[in-house]
Amino acid sequence: MNLPEELRYTKDHEWVRIDGSIARIGITDYAQDALGDVVFVQVPDVGTAVAAGDTVSEVESTKSVSEIYAPLAGTVVAVNADLADAPQRLNEDPYGEGWICDIEVGDADLDGLLDAPGYQALVED
Repeated sequence: MNLPEELRYTKDHEWVRIDGSIARIGITDYAQDALGDVVFVQVPDVGTAVAAGDTVSEVESTKSVSEIYAPLAGTVVAVNADLADAPQRLNEDPYGEGWICDIEVGDADLDGLLDAPGYQALVED
């Protein structure tokens, strides 16, 4: 399982990359593997205000439909529109071209997020 050390993770299998006041989010390698082949991704609208834990996206695979939750509160400032035509990017490159959206978070409170070893322990249990 690919688990970049620089990212933070949620117990719901989302990842977060913080760059200043912007949090880029997506689903983990573990999540995309559990989902199977992704066939559709619904991204949020730019400008949507979200609270931590709100549903921001929906991912449909050959196995199931899963909701994706905002790991942090803020406003959606960018979405990966390429996923409409290439949802398989979530499977092929979950930490790169498979990102879902960027949320402007201001001062991000990362206390509720897991580091890579913490997430590794979660998925091994």
